[in-house]
Amino acid sequence: MRQTDAQCQEPGARSRRAFLQTLGFAAPAIVAASALGRNGAFAANDRINVGLLGNGNINGWHCGALLGCGDARLVAVADPFTSRRSAMRDRINGHYKSQDCRDYRDFRELLARSDIDAVCIGTPDHWHAVMAVMAMKAGKDVYCEKPMVHTIAEGRIVADTAATYGRIFQTGTQQRSDGNFRFACELVRNGRIGRLKRVLVGVTGINGGIQTGKNFPTEPVPDGLDYDLWQGPAAEQPFNSPRVAPGNAACYWYYISHYTIGFLSGWGIHHIDIAQWGLGYDRSGPVEVHCTHANIPEDGLIDDVIEWTSELTYARGEQVIFSSIGKPCPGGVVFEGEEGRIHVDRGRLSAEPASLLKTTIRPGEIHLYESPEHHRNWLDCIRSRRETICPAEIGHRSTTTCNLVEISARLGRKLKWNPDEERFVDDEPANRMLSKAMRSPWRL
Repeated sequence: MRQTDAQCQEPGARSRRAFLQTLGFAAPAIVAASALGRNGAFAANDRINVGLLGNGNINGWHCGALLGCGDARLVAVADPFTSRRSAMRDRINGHYKSQDCRDYRDFRELLARSDIDAVCIGTPDHWHAVMAVMAMKAGKDVYCEKPMVHTIAEGRIVADTAATYGRIFQTGTQQRSDGNFRFACELVRNGRIGRLKRVLVGVTGINGGIQTGKNFPTEPVPDGLDYDLWQGPAAEQPFNSPRVAPGNAACYWYYISHYTIGFLSGWGIHHIDIAQWGLGYDRSGPVEVHCTHANIPEDGLIDDVIEWTSELTYARGEQVIFSSIGKPCPGGVVFEGEEGRIHVDRGRLSAEPASLLKTTIRPGEIHLYESPEHHRNWLDCIRSRRETICPAEIGHRSTTTCNLVEISARLGRKLKWNPDEERFVDDEPANRMLSKAMRSPWRL
């Protein structure tokens, strides 16, 4: 680690071969006490070395944010696309005016480096759990893009691994670090709108330019792509360009069930996370889920839910209507109470009556976790070893709620859920959908 006083600006005994053979399936790498500050935290002037796993659009955004953090240093990138990882490497080296950042085809080589303290995971969703678990077992702290995982079972493993290995974990639901979302939830939690009647959550169902009902011919795998590694734990499928979106073309993989559950979780987790934060269920979840309408393409490359309306019921009887944007749900989160209404979205906070927004949260009332900025919070917590604003347990619970809606949509019926046991009640067909088989040799 290098020495620095700057802060974030807004926007071995074993061989490497032996390490790679056991990484992710054995004991964690041990970080020397001399590399850490008091009580296991980084010393205040130590720089945190970070690696980027996945070098597409989303980690391009994280790259820019982390390059603005003077107490962090991007030192390595990994991606099965040669062009993507070399472009990311060159961008980083150009910023630092050095050649220190290295690129890797196989992310396991990056994880084998003892000088890397943390990783930011920005890959397709089917990779999140495997990479996060392997990174934490290798002694790395993790920032993982949303949705945190692909399945409910994966989420429990990731959350338990973070707890067992004492790793700092930030889920990429960055709306929690936005003051408008926090204030809206504080108003609700402190009873400013009276008894809550219902919550409306609306998100985008599918991006424009994506063609449903369309198949694409098999193509030769292009030079510069390790397609087997790109597929990783997902079921093996023939290659075609739209599937993997090389060159940042239209992103079809986001709507293919081998890799994701679509925008239901890709976008849905952002606002479901806020809804559950406002309700006080962000470490629990609903007890009943019913997807009353779903559009699931039957033919073509896309097979995820692309339109939906669902009803969620929580333990005290609270009702959440979660849908793709339209009636009854506008975009964002709407809290409706007997004495008022609050609508919060990105760049928007409104209330009825408007005077609600002029109130303050008094001492002795509920004050929610305040984060200045999501990356800043992650880096600060890496130093202090304090829990982040959106740790793995909360990321898992928010992702789970989205997965519950997807399972209800595919089964076409109402489901009862036990959020403590994380099982459906007396429903083995639904419980079989809590996990998916992973392609060998990948496993958790």
